[in-house]
Amino acid sequence: MSDCVTAFTDGACRGNPGPGGWGVLLRWGEAEKELFGGERQTTNNRMELFAVIHALEAMKRPVCIEVVTDSQYVKQGVEAWMPRWKRNGWRTAGRQPVKNRDLWERLDQALAGHQVRWTWVKGHAGHVGNERADRLANRGIDS
Repeated sequence: MSDCVTAFTDGACRGNPGPGGWGVLLRWGEAEKELFGGERQTTNNRMELFAVIHALEAMKRPVCIEVVTDSQYVKQGVEAWMPRWKRNGWRTAGRQPVKNRDLWERLDQALAGHQVRWTWVKGHAGHVGNERADRLANRGIDS
């Protein structure tokens, strides 16, 4: 795959639950695209998931994509927990229903066909792409 995209993703919530937003900065070579949105009543984890989902769903064809996130919940969920959840009928190791299952299933579908590399960065630590995604997520809350 010759198309390599970087997606900086972030979710934000004012109160948890409360009004929330998600933001994405897509970068492909010199080209950039910003995406954001929000919900009146949600959680931070849902907004983190929505950011990644929207980044992947914005791709028109299978691509090589690096997802840069400050969410260990999303990164660990995809890399470590989701395969087990799927095997267990979307139940946790404790046999409880997976929280945010609707979004995990949507993310699972959005991942199909893409070559994805996950990179975690510390939030609010001056990482330029992450800071821009955070500003977009806050715009999503206000929109």
